[in-house]
Amino acid sequence: MIVAALVLAAGGSSRLGRPKQLEPWGDTTLLGHVVDQVRTYPVDEIWVVLGAEFDRILDTVDLTGCNVVENPEWEEGIASSLRVGLDALIQTSRADAALIVIGDQPNIDRRVVEQVVETFTAAKVPVVIPKYRYTWGNPVMVDRSLWPRLMSLEGDEGAQRLFKAHPEWVEEVWTDQLPPRDVDTEADLEELRPRQAGSLAEGGEPPR
Repeated sequence: MIVAALVLAAGGSSRLGRPKQLEPWGDTTLLGHVVDQVRTYPVDEIWVVLGAEFDRILDTVDLTGCNVVENPEWEEGIASSLRVGLDALIQTSRADAALIVIGDQPNIDRRVVEQVVETFTAAKVPVVIPKYRYTWGNPVMVDRSLWPRLMSLEGDEGAQRLFKAHPEWVEEVWTDQLPPRDVDTEADLEELRPRQAGSLAEGGEPPR
């Protein structure tokens, strides 16, 4: 089985007022940190969907070894990034499944990802979702057979609404951890950023 990680990072960071993808995070940026995490996951390919500030992010973030897809319709919302990313996979990848990763969730536990991939391998359903205590979270793993259905979503609608309408598609991986948080505001940055993070210009050291 070939697994492609699809990192959705095209948003315009309207609540923060500047590109959150480029916020200093340890010795890298927020998006750089998320991609570095994905590099440790049991996946065969990494695809990153960019949109707002495309050129600036491409120049700043180390995406070596990743396939980069531009979403010119990023202002529509996350559904547009899913469409663009999955279309690129359908056209050019031999992947059997996509692990959908949200680009502003920096604290995904690798053990949860490993459980999701392992469960998917043995599951007889096309979707595996981590359940953090009492709520679904990310990353979600989806079989190639369902990608066209996800590409029918519109606006800022993620895939979970579709999955809730079709529980027969879904197998859950339960964890007692709290659901991963998005970085959307200054408060989120203060709470979630590594304590030893410094600015890139100052040569910040990675957290230990």
